[in-house]
Amino acid sequence: MFKSLTTRIILTTITLLVCGIFLYTFFNVRHQQAQLIDTARESTELLLHTVENSIYNTMHLGNVQDVGSILAMVGQHNQLVGVRVFHPHGVILRSSNPSEVGRTVSPNDYKLYQGPKQYGIFDFPPHGEVLSMVKPIYNEAACHACHGNKTKVIGILNIDYSLRRTKMQMLESSRIFLFSSVAITAFLSITISWILFKFVKRPLDSIVSTMSLVENGDLSVRIQNHGKDEIGRLVTSFNSMLDRLDGAKKELEQLHFNQLERADRLASIGEMAAGIAHEIKNPLAGISAAVTIIKDDYSATDPRYEILKEVLQQVQRLDKTVNDLLFFGKPSLPELACIDINDVIDKTLKFASQHRGLMNIEKRLELAPDLPAVYADGKQMQQVFLNLFLNAFQAMAGGGI
Repeated sequence: MFKSLTTRIILTTITLLVCGIFLYTFFNVRHQQAQLIDTARESTELLLHTVENSIYNTMHLGNVQDVGSILAMVGQHNQLVGVRVFHPHGVILRSSNPSEVGRTVSPNDYKLYQGPKQYGIFDFPPHGEVLSMVKPIYNEAACHACHGNKTKVIGILNIDYSLRRTKMQMLESSRIFLFSSVAITAFLSITISWILFKFVKRPLDSIVSTMSLVENGDLSVRIQNHGKDEIGRLVTSFNSMLDRLDGAKKELEQLHFNQLERADRLASIGEMAAGIAHEIKNPLAGISAAVTIIKDDYSATDPRYEILKEVLQQVQRLDKTVNDLLFFGKPSLPELACIDINDVIDKTLKFASQHRGLMNIEKRLELAPDLPAVYADGKQMQQVFLNLFLNAFQAMAGGGI
């Protein structure tokens, strides 16, 4: 399964898609959680300023006892765990919960007052996580009548804001994002898989199946594809290649057929040549015998003796040629020996000079003296030079040298 290119592309794409979407979801959820915490902090800070202003106004009017009533009224807010004013030494002076008055404030709230930050998130059983915020109440000139002027801070206003609803909102937001991410991932995975199967895997499967038919020798198949993308261009090139292969195959078949016809004709010519060779051999044998008898009637000093001897040699050469023709396809091995090439040319020219067409042509034989011996077949070399002489004669239609 994993050997399929399409499958690997789909799995890789889905994996990257899932990682990307869930990474985006993670950071987005974290960002929204931070925003919800900031919103809760802003609400707590606004409420803290409201309570602070109310306390200042009440104290300016000299109604110090009304501070507890203000805190009790504000503490009725369903998101507030507690609202209190504690002494810089940590003793609670006023509170929305009267039972807290006189007790020591919680260590987290007191550390928050002593630290640089004015707010923090702490675990407050049984209310869960709360956002605590503190704000010093400074000893202003209007407060000197009651608190004197020795201390700079006469109290610390502390509010504990429950984050239960904020946590529920964060959880709901996370669920929505997670569900959306799963839905988007599933939709995109299905869509990408469908696109790859339709526009990539199906054309590739068609190409593979067509190539299998081509391997079996069927060059008439073609792939039907009308796309203009890379796959479409590949299919077009593949069909063009099949057209050229089909044309080349037909040309080869025609050439093979022509070669078979030529072979049949050559076989017929060979049979006819063998018949002709048989017809020539018998007269050549008679001629050879007759020339031998006539030659023996002349002495070795007689010029005609040399001519008849040359004629006899040419008859023997013709007989060898006829034998080679009879054994066409199985040519005889050359009879190699050290020969004088000048002597071969001289004898060949003398024999060719007996030709009727060469009688009126002036012949000049200019041979380089002292040529080294050549290791070759004398009869075959004589045939070569004879062909050259006859070709030269045929090329001189008006005579010449």
